[in-house]
Amino acid sequence: MNLHQEKKKMKRISKRHKENKKSLNKKEPYSLAEAITVLKNTKKVKFDETLEIAIVLNKEKNKGENLAKGSSKLPHGTGKKIKIAVFASSEKIDEAKKAGADIVGNEDLIKKINEGKIEFDIAISTPEMMKDLAPIASKLGPLGIMPNPKTKTVTDNLTETIKDFKEGQIQFKSEKAGIVHAGIGKISFPNENLITNVKEFLDKVKKSKPDVIKGQFIKKIYLSLSMGPSLKISSVK
Repeated sequence: MNLHQEKKKMKRISKRHKENKKSLNKKEPYSLAEAITVLKNTKKVKFDETLEIAIVLNKEKNKGENLAKGSSKLPHGTGKKIKIAVFASSEKIDEAKKAGADIVGNEDLIKKINEGKIEFDIAISTPEMMKDLAPIASKLGPLGIMPNPKTKTVTDNLTETIKDFKEGQIQFKSEKAGIVHAGIGKISFPNENLITNVKEFLDKVKKSKPDVIKGQFIKKIYLSLSMGPSLKISSVK
């Protein structure tokens, strides 16, 4: 695509975005069911957009980054095909491959990542391999894919873990501003499936609340499409 075509595309997206934004009632928050219905009725792009959630946490005086951290298995999946990389010792490599891992390795995989070749969405490691991952922590950490026991990505049970992630388990962690972002399904999913996914994800974020936070943990919730305006949610009933 040349520069002229790119500018035309941006202009077209911008016009659609403005029209959608203008048509939404931004003064009052929506219930979860209402928000999903409204977003389904906005003008669409030519692909199946992801329904995204943004959760603003009560971080008080604490740092927002990593305030909430964990994983959530969405009952109806994400609708997205993910690539899983597994760091495993030689005796675990066959298990990982049979379980459906897309990339499996140890020293060879670490070398590729050090060279900047990160061609996967999720990284899983067996416990004994974790000591060898220190040199690539600075590369995987900022992407939110460094194996971590809290996100169930450090395990000896590779078969079950790989299956869970392939079926819709996602990782989450809050960023500096104390906000958790996640894609929780495709807008083409039935409304009830999206509602169930949202409720499950919110439940797991609530359960990740650290003891240092007193009172309400979740302050605000917003839903949006990949390329559209966001809606504030008042209720998840």
